[in-house]
Amino acid sequence: MKFIHYLETITGVGIFPLASLMIFFLFFAAVATWAFKADKSYIDSMSAIPFPENNNQ
Repeated sequence: MKFIHYLETITGVGIFPLASLMIFFLFFAAVATWAFKADKSYIDSMSAIPFPENNNQ
């Protein structure tokens, strides 16, 4: 038996794709909003973490 037949027997299974799309969209919108409103100096300092300029090696 194929997997799609199991899904057809679940009552209200059609809401799961819509719910997952809404969760993804809300998360993406929240991260995009945070990225645009974040302090630019904070973004610059976080981007320099892997490669600090004052390297004493």
